[in-house]
Amino acid sequence: MTDVSTHSATERGAVWLAGAGLRPTRQRMALAGLLVGDGKDRHVTAESLFDAAADTNEKVSLATVYNTLRAFCDAGLLREITVDGSKSYFDTNMSDHPHFYWEDDNRLSDAPAEQLEIARVPDAPAGAEIASVDVVIRLRRS
Repeated sequence: MTDVSTHSATERGAVWLAGAGLRPTRQRMALAGLLVGDGKDRHVTAESLFDAAADTNEKVSLATVYNTLRAFCDAGLLREITVDGSKSYFDTNMSDHPHFYWEDDNRLSDAPAEQLEIARVPDAPAGAEIASVDVVIRLRRS
């Protein structure tokens, strides 16, 4: 008997990869299924994705997870959000939107885009162009 949820997760992952023209290797398929298989947006770190893969008995090294996340970013499937200059989160929601960073538990979540108002950003220096603007609002429990 086929597990329907696994089949649809695999299918979603395959479609996601195909849309970016990425070859569906075993590792990419497994990680894509974890990232988009349930159809929900998520924020992951390489370590949390590695742990999720291990929880499903998927044999993949941490280096492969890092390389695969980089390939997904390069293909336009994920957005990398860097917090504190060293901690990277990977977002499956590619729309322009701000984030909340929860300092108490090192977690990133979407913030309501409709509530954000940026009237103006500084001009880029000569010879440069603005590639993107990331808004991360740091939160601490009171």
